[in-house]
Amino acid sequence: MTLDAAVADRDTPTFVRTVGLVAGREITSRLRSKAFLVSTAVLMLGVLASVILPSVLGGDDDTRIAVVGGAAAATDGVSGLDPVAVADRAEGEAMLRDGDVHAVVVPSDGPGVGLTVIGLDATPGSVVSALSIAPAVEVLEPAAVDSTLARLVAFGFGIVFFMSALTFGTTIASSVVEEKQTRIVEILLSTVSARALLTGKIVGNSLMALGQIVAIAVLALLGLAATGERVLLGGLGPSIAWFAIFFVVGFIMLAALYAGTASMVSRVEDVGTTTTPVTMLVMIPYFLVVFFFDDPTVLTIMSYVPFSSPVGMPVRVFLGETEWWEPILSLAILLATTAAAVLIGERIYRNSLLRMGSRVKLGEALGR
Repeated sequence: MTLDAAVADRDTPTFVRTVGLVAGREITSRLRSKAFLVSTAVLMLGVLASVILPSVLGGDDDTRIAVVGGAAAATDGVSGLDPVAVADRAEGEAMLRDGDVHAVVVPSDGPGVGLTVIGLDATPGSVVSALSIAPAVEVLEPAAVDSTLARLVAFGFGIVFFMSALTFGTTIASSVVEEKQTRIVEILLSTVSARALLTGKIVGNSLMALGQIVAIAVLALLGLAATGERVLLGGLGPSIAWFAIFFVVGFIMLAALYAGTASMVSRVEDVGTTTTPVTMLVMIPYFLVVFFFDDPTVLTIMSYVPFSSPVGMPVRVFLGETEWWEPILSLAILLATTAAAVLIGERIYRNSLLRMGSRVKLGEALGR
């Protein structure tokens, strides 16, 4: 190898380094955008308020409970509880079934163990949280997750997926068209490959989207911990973890499609005409989970369809309707679909990026 060739080889950036540079540029440009920072702050405050306000606004009324024997001493004077003494457990359970009390508190069978809190169809979280000790819990007639809570969780996953995917997806699309319209892309492609440029955009925006999701999850969990919602906190943990995993993979799929379809036009004004189908793939899961959160059949189908599984599967995990292997199988399907979407998006992007003027037809973009 000659000296000139060695120098040229040394100065040529590797694929990984190029991707890192492009990703860093995407992240920096987002962090410098006041509109992005303001919208993110508003979203964070909205999440925190939605967790804390229900507890604050609903915390004025004491929870009426029936207490048996020695349990009266442990519940008397506890803030948030209105204890009513009953003769025995049977009388307390009768009042619970009649709706006269929210829960029954009885001494535990074991000597010196503590208390047992009895609920009707679900764990009485407000009572458990109010007690200074960790009591045992019993449920007389176990039922599915409270419908109001299920709706809130489904809406939460749906709106976070919708807002984050739409925000960062359209950001990628706008970036692609702006570079093409200003012909900066011609300069970029003289030093980096189209594949590295696309990969960097996807990686950078995926990291930003993941960061936003993690921040939302941390705020929600901190809010639940601050309001004493220990029962709900334990139930949400696994579903939030699965949501983060599914979101990252699903967003990579959508990001590749946003970039590919956006590269088919040469003006920012026209980007909506080609990215509308991808935007619909973002919107449909949100509307489905909001309107059919209580329909097991629809949720099951959603949890295996790649474009809706990032919302459908975490909701089913929260509701306790999944076997241990179902999230893994759904994630495998999503990974395979994402790999195919990335290949298709990259091909459209590479074949359309330097074509100026009128909109590139899909067949031409795919290289047929």
